[in-house]
Amino acid sequence: MRIHLIGFFTLLYGTVHAQDTLRLSIHQADSLFLRNNLELLAEKYQIDIAKSIEIQDKLWDNPSLSLEISAYNPSRGFLDVGRNGQKAISIQQMITRAGKRNKQVALDVESTRKSEFQFYNLIRTLKFDLRQLFFETYFLEQTIARLDKQISTLRTTITAFDKEYSRNNISLKEVVRLKALMFQLTNDRADILFELSENQRDLRTYLNTELPIKALVSEQDINRYQIRNYDTSTLKDKAIQSRADLKVAQSSSKQAELNYTLQKALAKPNLQLGAVYDQASNYTNNYFGVSATMDLPVFNRNQGNIRAAKSNISYFKTAEKAKEISINNEVDAALQKVNIAETAYQSVESRFTEQFELLNKGIYDNFQKQNITLLEFIDFIETYNESIREFNRLQADRIKVYEELNFVVGEELFN
Repeated sequence: MRIHLIGFFTLLYGTVHAQDTLRLSIHQADSLFLRNNLELLAEKYQIDIAKSIEIQDKLWDNPSLSLEISAYNPSRGFLDVGRNGQKAISIQQMITRAGKRNKQVALDVESTRKSEFQFYNLIRTLKFDLRQLFFETYFLEQTIARLDKQISTLRTTITAFDKEYSRNNISLKEVVRLKALMFQLTNDRADILFELSENQRDLRTYLNTELPIKALVSEQDINRYQIRNYDTSTLKDKAIQSRADLKVAQSSSKQAELNYTLQKALAKPNLQLGAVYDQASNYTNNYFGVSATMDLPVFNRNQGNIRAAKSNISYFKTAEKAKEISINNEVDAALQKVNIAETAYQSVESRFTEQFELLNKGIYDNFQKQNITLLEFIDFIETYNESIREFNRLQADRIKVYEELNFVVGEELFN
């Protein structure tokens, strides 16, 4: 079953790369993401909804019109509404007091701002995930390229050893051990293809495309990630000023305050003014009158909602403070990760892969000339492949922690 899976993913990987491929730099991927991502497009509608509610609450209440006519007069018949009949017309308009409408609109405006901050925070979160996937995919493909070259060379060596075995020049044990090494390398390759397959799925989802993604990364892309002149205090200040999720928390606190003022205003009853015309049923014919209606705030003065709104202010202020503390701690942790990853990366010689590649070629030559033993050869190949894989993972992890620092600060620090 394992061998069939390996064959399947090898075939799948080759087929995918034979199709049209979307070759993207990180900046092109960012642009495509902002333009195509369906989660972002959906979140934009939340902003439109909030703005629509804001427009709606700015509108005045409609006046109400009432018409009463005589349905039946025993002496004159049905619908006696003529000159000597009866009809009454009234019109009323609600007048809000205590600035309720303006206070509601102010609350709506803040709600729209909160929706915008939530949108920016979604961009921040999804872009962080996208970039991690992008660079991880690139370095996994670099590892695959190395493995492919190693497997190709080893296959040639095995073919030569098969011929030597058929001539009784070497033992079967040596041939089998080389084939076992080939099987191990093929398994390692399949494991990486599993990871790449999942990354491709997620990348295509983020970019809303069905095409395979080819990550293009230059030396400039890698070298721009340097901590340089940023100290902890500066980064914390930037985070407090820039983090969209903190702005969401701050907006929630502001909304709580605005809602408190609105609830206090709602305790004051509205006034309903009206005018009435009555043709024949009042104390005099063709009666004209005015009316005013208002609830008496005897029992319900909105006490419960006012109390809840006041408690909400304390709740959201506490949550806002907790978010600030969390952000400061996140910056500290991200900066520590950057320093650890940078130290590990710098500890590896800059010519690491180049020197390993030269040594690798020499090992194959010396093995074929029988200057080194089979065990020494296998030990080197295993060490070589593990080192290449770990070095590429180290490079990917280094960029990931720099991107995490971007994420927790809420700004692009490494342009």
